[in-house]
Amino acid sequence: MMQRTRKIGAYTSLVMAVAGLSGAVSGPVSAQPTTLPAIFPAPTSIALGSGTIMLGTRVVLIVAPGTEPETVALVRQILTASGVDTIATAKRLPAMPDRLHIVIGTGTTAIVRDALTRSKTTLDTHAEGYTIATVAAGAGIITLAGHDADGLFHAVQTFRQLARRPYLPALVIQDHPAMPIRGTIEGFYGAPWSMADRTKHLDFLATVKANTYVYSPKDDPYARDRWREAYPAATLSSLGTLAQTARRNHVDFVYAVSPGPSVCFSDPADVQALERKFDALRAIGVGSFYVALDDIEYTKWNCERDKTTFGPSGAEAAGVAQAQLLNAVQASLSAKDPGARPLIMVPTEYYDAKETPYKAALRKHLDPRIVVQWTGTDVVPPAISIPDAKAATKAFGRKTLLWDNYPVNDYAQTTGRLLMAPYARREAGLSGELTGILSNPMNQEAPSRPAVTGVAAFGWNDTAYDAERTWHFSARELAGGDERATAALLTFFDTQHMAPTFGSQPWQEQAPRLKAALDAVREALADGDAAARQRAIADLTERADGIANAPDIIRSGTIDPGFAAQSRPWLDAMQLWGRALQLTAAGLDAANRGSGAADRYFADAKRLASEAAVIKTIPGATRFDGPIKIADGVLDRFVTDAPTLIAAAPSRK
Repeated sequence: MMQRTRKIGAYTSLVMAVAGLSGAVSGPVSAQPTTLPAIFPAPTSIALGSGTIMLGTRVVLIVAPGTEPETVALVRQILTASGVDTIATAKRLPAMPDRLHIVIGTGTTAIVRDALTRSKTTLDTHAEGYTIATVAAGAGIITLAGHDADGLFHAVQTFRQLARRPYLPALVIQDHPAMPIRGTIEGFYGAPWSMADRTKHLDFLATVKANTYVYSPKDDPYARDRWREAYPAATLSSLGTLAQTARRNHVDFVYAVSPGPSVCFSDPADVQALERKFDALRAIGVGSFYVALDDIEYTKWNCERDKTTFGPSGAEAAGVAQAQLLNAVQASLSAKDPGARPLIMVPTEYYDAKETPYKAALRKHLDPRIVVQWTGTDVVPPAISIPDAKAATKAFGRKTLLWDNYPVNDYAQTTGRLLMAPYARREAGLSGELTGILSNPMNQEAPSRPAVTGVAAFGWNDTAYDAERTWHFSARELAGGDERATAALLTFFDTQHMAPTFGSQPWQEQAPRLKAALDAVREALADGDAAARQRAIADLTERADGIANAPDIIRSGTIDPGFAAQSRPWLDAMQLWGRALQLTAAGLDAANRGSGAADRYFADAKRLASEAAVIKTIPGATRFDGPIKIADGVLDRFVTDAPTLIAAAPSRK
């Protein structure tokens, strides 16, 4: 990526030199058209001005007092990657800048206020809000202004996208998030992510303006089965390093513990055990905490003391007991850190919004500060509407934090699948009824990013969210901007489009693009003339080539090698299926020409399809191991049906 952007910078400098402007290596370029940039997540508002600015090779950077060094370093990194090789510094804007000046800081500083005034705009004053103003007049001024440190960091992430263009349009962006909590919860069963994967994930979350990561792997024994025990020193140190990475990325690292299988709600010793656990995490820099009470039974108590305190076990008694425990933990957290974020909990009844004795007990007894998570209308909901969220608010007595079980693949219906469809069927306007949204991702971190990109973009600006365009953006990000690799990734994503539920009906269909193309072939063969059949078979051959070639392009073209490694068996199977489709296309072509070679092509295609169908997931990588699914129900059906679509040529004697 850096090499490509450097070439752009060198090219544009050459253009200016030829035009007799070699002394102005950065600044306004009035001859260029002004076009609206595509920014993801979509900004709250973006307005074009007049003219364009080229970064060129030399700029002046003005950093307002109090700006975080890490944010300044990120700006410098972006400029260098965009071809800027000389970054001078200054303390204030001159009356008439003779070179492009970039001002960064929060809106409370005089330097930033001056820059915004010259840009004839004001600061977005929402939490995490920011303003970007680029002025093409004179030598040019670019202002990155945050309402707070988080907002400034988000401004820099938007600037990262703008700086990829050879020319920046004059514009004003006013932006802030719709939902206060946006990010992921590592809450799946099966192999947890490695610390290296978590580090990459936190770096990724920063790029999509997410602000929350919940550490809650179900298979961490010290967070669930052995929750009362202290972490080994090495593990605790690693978690501390991870928390530092989160802070650098302006992501709130939330530590979750799952005491439900063994906790005695009425025992002060267990409250103290939770406090000790959180104290140990607080000592390494973690300041936000979570108690998970999902996937447990409330038909029996774990101790006789609870029976004495709360009466016979049952839904209502469980709600009262859980509220008592959580309220004690919240009080302890507030006493030790009055500025700490509220405790988050996920209830035992975490899905649907039906009125129950359990929900009524929580609503009545749970401290109103505590945030409640809710998964929607089901464990894996096919859709979530505003009325659904309103019902959850009523049921739990507060706006809920949505735990969206997409793209998680730890349940039986996802065996052999990566879930890589666009994030969709969540109603615009949900930001008014939710405190936020967290995605539960897959065991495979890098392949989770297309869906998580959509979740983060929806949480930032649900009313302007475009699922398809955001999906394309995620592919471009994984491809480092390379068009060929982007196309290959989108082809791969389509073969992993199916999103199951716990029922028999998926909430997203499988391979819609491929199905539309194969249906067109079927129609042309059934109803078209000779020319139409020939065109359809040629189109099929081209599509088959794209599927067969995509895995090698992805292996060499994605910027994170973890993506190809975690997708390995899917890419292997995809390549075989692509070759099977190539042979199928050859068979159809032969049959269309009356050649007896068609049978041989179809037989070879069947053999390759059989080989592809037995490739299995990486052992232990997911909760359920099994055969890989590639556009199942679409690609396999076409390969099977193809020999029947054109009658075999009569034998020739």
